[in-house]
Amino acid sequence: MSRRYDETDHEHYERPRRRTRPRTKERPSYDDAVDGVVVTVDRGRFTLLIEDRTVMAMKSRPLGRKGVVVGDRVRVVGDVSGRDGSLARIVEVTPRTTTLRRTADDDDPVERVIVSNADQLVVVTALADPEPRPRLIDRALVAAYDAGMAPLLCLTKADLADPEVLLSTYRSLGVPWVVTSRGGDLSELRDRLRGRTSVLVGHSGVGKSTLVNALVPDAHRLVGHVNAVTGRGRHTSTSAYLLPLPHGEGWIIDTPGIRSFGLAHVRPERLIEAFPDLDEMTEGCPRGCTHGAGEPECGLDEALAGGEAEPERVDSFRRLLAAREGHGADPGGSTAAGE
Repeated sequence: MSRRYDETDHEHYERPRRRTRPRTKERPSYDDAVDGVVVTVDRGRFTLLIEDRTVMAMKSRPLGRKGVVVGDRVRVVGDVSGRDGSLARIVEVTPRTTTLRRTADDDDPVERVIVSNADQLVVVTALADPEPRPRLIDRALVAAYDAGMAPLLCLTKADLADPEVLLSTYRSLGVPWVVTSRGGDLSELRDRLRGRTSVLVGHSGVGKSTLVNALVPDAHRLVGHVNAVTGRGRHTSTSAYLLPLPHGEGWIIDTPGIRSFGLAHVRPERLIEAFPDLDEMTEGCPRGCTHGAGEPECGLDEALAGGEAEPERVDSFRRLLAAREGHGADPGGSTAAGE
C-alpha cells in the first residue's frame, strides 16, 4: 500500500473541519421588546400599531417560516419611533386565541391563516346588486364555527330587496343578523361590533368598504361599483386591514372580496361541536360518522325519528356539512381568490 493511502496517515484523508463560530443554546431575551399588533401585511413588510404610533417592521430571522398575519399580537425591537424610513423587527408572535383559516380549494391540503385573534366573523352579503349567494354564506359560517368565532350575518342594501327571504334560511341555525340600507342607520351594527374584534368577509360589491368608511370615518377605504354586465363588484380592498373603531369600542378587519372558502381543513367533528344540542345526540354514532344525510345508524336520524330533534335544525346543519364537503360551492366560485 502506498504512503498516500496509509490508514495511519489521518491528515491526508480526514475531512477538513468547518471553521464556523461555535453554536450556542443561549438566545437573546429581548427584554426591551415592546408590544404591538399587526395592522396589515404587504410583501414581507408589516404595518404595526404600537400604542398610538404606526410602525413599519420586518420579521426577524429566528422566526423562520412562522407566518405573521393581520391581528397577530407581536413583540418588537429596534426603531419603533414610527418615523419615515424607520424599520423595526418582529421577534416574537404571542399565542393566538383564534385563527380564521381557509384552503385555496376543497382539495388543497395547505391551510392559510387569514387573520388571527378575532372573535366575530361578520358575513356581509347584499340582498340585491349583486344577488346574495347562500352557498358562500354557508361556507363562511363553517369557517367561523371551525375557528371558534361567533358568526354575524350582515345584510346590506335592504332598500333594494326584502331581507325575509334570505333570513328564513338561517333562522334555524340561530345565527344573529343585522339589516342595513344604503345611507341608513348603523346603530344596531355598531352595538354588535362593540367590544369585539370582528372580521368582515364577503364577495366584492356587497358594500364592505362602504360599511368600513361609515364605521371608521377616517379609514379612507376605496369604494367600488358593481359591474352591470357581470353583476360582480370590482375588487377594492387588496389586503386585510385592521382598523380601530372610534372611542376604543373595538376593532374591525376589512378583507378582500372573495369567491369562496376552501374548507379542506375542517373536520366534521369540529363542525358538530358548534351545535351543542345536536352534538349530544351523536354520542352513540359509529366511529367515523360524519352525521351527514345517508350515514348508517347516525344519531341525528334516530333523534329525528323519535321527535327529539327539530328537522329544520338538522337540515340546516347538514346543509353546512355539505358545503364543507364541497357540494355547496357556487358555480364558478371554487377558488378562494379575491375578485
